[in-house]
Amino acid sequence: MSTTTRTPDTRTGILGRLAGWSQTHHWIAIGLWVVTLVGITAGSTVIGNDYRNDTSLPGTESQQVLDAFEEHAPAQSGDTVTVVVQSNGGIDGVQPQIEGLVAELGALDHVSAVTPPSAGTGTVSEDGTIGLITVALDDLAQEIPTPDREALIDTALDHDGDGIRVELTGDAIREVQESEAAGGGAEGVGMIAALVVLIFMFGSLLAASLPIITAVFAVGTAFGLVMLVSHVTDIPDFTGPFMVLVGLGVGIDYALLVFSRYRSELLNGASRERATLVALETAGRSVLFAGATVIIALFGLYLLGGALQGAALAVSVTVLLTMLASLTLLPSLLTILGKPIERRVRKHAAKARREPGARWRRWADLVMRYPVPSLLVGLIALGALAFPTLDMRLGFADSGNDDPSTTSRQAYDLIAEGFGPGASGPLFVVTEGDEATAQATYEQLQTTAGVASATPPQASPDGAIYTGLAFPESSPQDEATTDLVHDLRDSLPEESIVGGSTAAAVDYAVQTQDQLPLFIGVVVGLSALLLMLVFGSVLIALKAAVLNLLSIGAALGAVTLVFQDGRWFAEPGPIEAFVPVIIFAIVFGLSMDYEVFLVSRMHEEWQLTGDSIGAVREGMAKTGGVITAAATIMVVVFGGFLLFPDRMLQQFGLGLALAVLLDALVIRCLIVPAAMRLFGNRAWWGPRPLVRIEH
Repeated sequence: MSTTTRTPDTRTGILGRLAGWSQTHHWIAIGLWVVTLVGITAGSTVIGNDYRNDTSLPGTESQQVLDAFEEHAPAQSGDTVTVVVQSNGGIDGVQPQIEGLVAELGALDHVSAVTPPSAGTGTVSEDGTIGLITVALDDLAQEIPTPDREALIDTALDHDGDGIRVELTGDAIREVQESEAAGGGAEGVGMIAALVVLIFMFGSLLAASLPIITAVFAVGTAFGLVMLVSHVTDIPDFTGPFMVLVGLGVGIDYALLVFSRYRSELLNGASRERATLVALETAGRSVLFAGATVIIALFGLYLLGGALQGAALAVSVTVLLTMLASLTLLPSLLTILGKPIERRVRKHAAKARREPGARWRRWADLVMRYPVPSLLVGLIALGALAFPTLDMRLGFADSGNDDPSTTSRQAYDLIAEGFGPGASGPLFVVTEGDEATAQATYEQLQTTAGVASATPPQASPDGAIYTGLAFPESSPQDEATTDLVHDLRDSLPEESIVGGSTAAAVDYAVQTQDQLPLFIGVVVGLSALLLMLVFGSVLIALKAAVLNLLSIGAALGAVTLVFQDGRWFAEPGPIEAFVPVIIFAIVFGLSMDYEVFLVSRMHEEWQLTGDSIGAVREGMAKTGGVITAAATIMVVVFGGFLLFPDRMLQQFGLGLALAVLLDALVIRCLIVPAAMRLFGNRAWWGPRPLVRIEH
């Protein structure tokens, strides 16, 4: 069997000219990257970030409630914080401490009112040992500076002790906790693991460092740039760690694909200059189209609106800069360090006992010998993993899923103990009209199944609206609470609307679920069209779209089993509404990365030989090791999300890591070679206009 590698007759296109410029002006290219990174980092350090979540939900009842408060009761338009006080001897015996706490809280910035616990108002437990202090803020939580929210926490907790226990909960509190706990060394763990994999692959610390250096420059620049952009557009607060880890994974991945082709060309006898040219015209082209697919998928998030638009913009900037670094900075570094790298690459290759790609050739031959069983095994495995996705329930976890050591979790447990699980997430019922209508709504609430208790309606200062609270029997994240919100909206008088943070979470989940088919259709359609343009093939594009959907479904199925059903290490709860759409956007784009890299090499071989079976074999041999190494790095980097205490980031980590793992092992190693064997030469068929564009 001949395994001679043919170097394609690479025409000097845009990427080839870019490679030539980067080689000729390598110090200028490196200098521009250094100046850009230092300048943006310095500017962002001085100015800081202004991350905030866009919580608006146009067209929903929860948004109507906020608008009504803003117009008729501005004092109620801000968020609230609940301070829980407990005394085993009864809170009546610690009134001086409670009064002192209330006074100090009321004197803080951004606190508009403080309501102490009082018997008969539903703020004192039946046994009298737990009381609730309501702190009304003058704005939404994300609009209040972090130091002022920290002052609120510190002031309250300073009163803990001397016979009284104090805990706090609310969005303002949980956001501060998550910010303080973020990190966990996830970025460092991912980079160290990536370095180990690269050293094992290339046998050289210098060679292994280049993809990491390239990724660090790109991600560092993107991180600072997004911090600056956050002052002119809404960027959600979870974007920082998410952007860094995704950027590192993608950046190392892209640089690895280009460098591995550069190494391959060196071993085939090409000069360093020629190796760089071929690497950028082939692997660089794959990176360009793969990155474009990621960005297309991310901008599909704009269809969903809200905070996801800011997240899409931030990660798109990161991916764009990683592409640019792989195509400009990496060739410049190869020019400077090319001689020692070439020497070590050749030395490492000489020590290898096996012909490069021999194992992958044998594996490809085995799969293609039994294409139908191989295809069925892969599809059945992915389908079984994807099955739990059908029962996925979107929502937002409440404080009951916070770490047991946090004050928000402690407060949640105390509220559930003294008032029931639904007391930490009351529903705001706003009635427009006269007092009689509001009273009728209150009486209906008292007899509604699923409502533990309700408060009498209170008129706004202008008398235009009446507001009451309905406390569900179930916790805010419970499916029964979601059903209750829908039941109330269907059964209450048309003058009454239901809102509050718990209802807003329900509205967001419903809105996301309703728009999901359009989002998936747009992303899949545009990505498939792009792939058709790359290869001029209809079958390749359709295959990639279907397989990507399967791998994403399988990953989300595993997330459902672990986080929604509470299997293994997570407490049961809903899947965060942001998670499926962002995982879909990221993974769909990254899967195209491996698809383009692998199939491009097959296509290249097919164009040279016209042998479809040999093209699959050689494509697997030339890319199997690289894809496996790249996937290993991505799995470890994305797995770093599991080190974060935030439940949403943990779900991202598991979903992204598993999707990449399945894509590399099941799809690229099993399903793709089997499908390509069954397709034969038909795999490369396409309408003439597409074929002309591809050429």
